[in-house]
Amino acid sequence: MFRPEFQPEDPLAPPVAAFDEPWQAQALALADAMVQAGHFSTSDWAEALGASLKEAEAAGAPDTLDTYYTAVLTALEHLAEAKAGIDAGARKARRAGWEKAYRRTPHGQPVILRPSDG
Repeated sequence: MFRPEFQPEDPLAPPVAAFDEPWQAQALALADAMVQAGHFSTSDWAEALGASLKEAEAAGAPDTLDTYYTAVLTALEHLAEAKAGIDAGARKARRAGWEKAYRRTPHGQPVILRPSDG
């Protein structure tokens, strides 16, 4: 739930103190794991996330958790391609496969990625 009165001391912190969905925590944990593994630095992460948030603002996106976590995903995708050696085509194909898998998965069930998903 977005609370505009909440002002974190860290300008790169999420706009609220809690996650609405488990995937939001997982996305930030993935960014941290990639930093810890040396795929990119904390400065790279801060710059990429800041740029994604500025792009969202320039596009007129509202200041919501959805916008924030969309920016998190955009920043992760950008850094995965730029710093971790993940090919853009392969990333897009894998994302399409996951989207296919989660669309067929009943709510509350684990998403299972099949070889036929791409």
